[in-house]
Amino acid sequence: MGIRSPIISVLGHVDHGKSSILDAFRGSNIVKGEAGAITQAIGASIMPLDIIQKRCGKLIEKLNMKITIPGILFIDTPGHAAFTSLRKRGGNLADIAIVVIDINEGFKPQTIEAIEILKSFKTPFVIAANKADLLPGFVKKSNNFLECFAQQKEEVKQTIENKLYELVGVIYEKFGVSSERYDRVESYTKQVAIVPCSAKEQIGLEELLMVITGLSQKFLEQTLNLNIEGPAKGVILEVKEDKGLGKTIDVILYDGSLVAGESIIVGSLNEPFKAKIRALLMPEPLVDMRDKKSKFKTVKEVVAATGVKISSPDFTQEVIAGMPIFGIRNQNEDELKKVAMDQINEVTFDTDKDGIIVKADTLGSLEAIIKLLRDQGLPIRKASIGNISKKDISDAESNYEKDPLHSAILGFNIAQEESTEHVKIIVREVIYSLIDDYETWRKEIELKIEAKELENLTKPVKVEVLKNCIFRQSNPCIAGIEVIEGTIKPGVYIMDKTGKRIGEMKSMQSENQNISLADRGRQVAASLPGVTAGRQIHEGEIYYSDINEEEFKKIKKLTKHLSKPEIEVLKEIAAIKRKTNPMWGV
Repeated sequence: MGIRSPIISVLGHVDHGKSSILDAFRGSNIVKGEAGAITQAIGASIMPLDIIQKRCGKLIEKLNMKITIPGILFIDTPGHAAFTSLRKRGGNLADIAIVVIDINEGFKPQTIEAIEILKSFKTPFVIAANKADLLPGFVKKSNNFLECFAQQKEEVKQTIENKLYELVGVIYEKFGVSSERYDRVESYTKQVAIVPCSAKEQIGLEELLMVITGLSQKFLEQTLNLNIEGPAKGVILEVKEDKGLGKTIDVILYDGSLVAGESIIVGSLNEPFKAKIRALLMPEPLVDMRDKKSKFKTVKEVVAATGVKISSPDFTQEVIAGMPIFGIRNQNEDELKKVAMDQINEVTFDTDKDGIIVKADTLGSLEAIIKLLRDQGLPIRKASIGNISKKDISDAESNYEKDPLHSAILGFNIAQEESTEHVKIIVREVIYSLIDDYETWRKEIELKIEAKELENLTKPVKVEVLKNCIFRQSNPCIAGIEVIEGTIKPGVYIMDKTGKRIGEMKSMQSENQNISLADRGRQVAASLPGVTAGRQIHEGEIYYSDINEEEFKKIKKLTKHLSKPEIEVLKEIAAIKRKTNPMWGV
């Protein structure tokens, strides 16, 4: 048994410095010939113990700290997609996360989403308050933040403190989590540490490294235990087509070891399958993995925790990111396949009878989206991995008649599809955009549904019978009226100021043409069967639409679709009704 390197993921809003933090950790130590330099793994950077000691020497001495971890494995692919796709049995693959926030800009939607995801996965995190060097008047005096801070002008110190407490306030307000500047943290179990830093100027990075190291040792001792000689456990980070190699998988190995030539069990959309390793590949030393010309070297064995590229002739179309892999060695293949299936099925949720359909590129992404949608109380009818199929569209369309708000498909990081007449399809590469865009669409549809519902109700209307405009006294009475407020249509019953029903306005004419609507200010000739002018209606009198109590209660909930004058008429109608029944419409 041994202790593996903790796996660290970097999250945050676009342009706040996620890649810069990784580059700062990595680049400052990559010197040809230097012993123990950071090495590139597939999708990860490995910082060995001697580099941690070199960078944090003064702090280690000051804190009288003994480092027991062999190093740190940074997941090189920053962002939510990588973080959410990397999960293992029982939770997320990352042991700790660094949430990068631009100290000048503060919280952004992606930052909020990142912390929500971390909380849902119960992943400990620290906050790197980056770009401190861009604060007005800030001058670099040292690479150590506290030393640098002590030498700033008083107004600069105050600016830094104000910015930090803005972050502290937002973290508590939005997430109910206490936080504090790392050197003032009283309990790392109860508070999130904030490390002010500058990736560009290399300020505060040793403190950030120290906080991560300390957290790893204090809270992750049990989870960092691994069986170095044991069979491998890993997660697929990416699936690629490599020239000369065919389909390969980039894997983050978190336990055990892998040997070229042995076989592994690979999780897939259908049944887990067995694949024989043709080759294990690692980047050439000191080569930037993002360089398309980067070369790989073949290795015989890799040991956790690391990243590695695996080539096998047995990889099929079913291989996708986020799936587990297990080394077989002396274990039972069927049992391992069951373990893989159990891990895949662990992303379970209670499906609702009705609800939206969710699609995602990986198991972990799907799990993260489900958690965030559930937090917002949104029902999910079906959720699965892969691109949107005709069956998905058909299933979503079947929701339309029951509830148009559920005839939607949300897709994360998958192929784009066009919406149909009855199905709204939203595909995005950022989860918060996906949920925000769905909410925007949902509100638009809700407004349309409510407006349509209002059309079927008797709207508040106030009319006046015009003087000298009784065109027929009865059978039917035809009178000239003017709409004072609201919009009236044939079929509406009218009442007088006492609340007495006069009769139905059967039809309306304007310039000898039948019309279906008359709005404010319009004068029309109205046909009123069963009404006699001079008896039930009178010239110059005001009349109202006769709204029943049930309709009134519905209209009250839809007043945002009424104009202010219409709302006033509604109040007048309620006041008339309550003269005889004080509790009417209450």
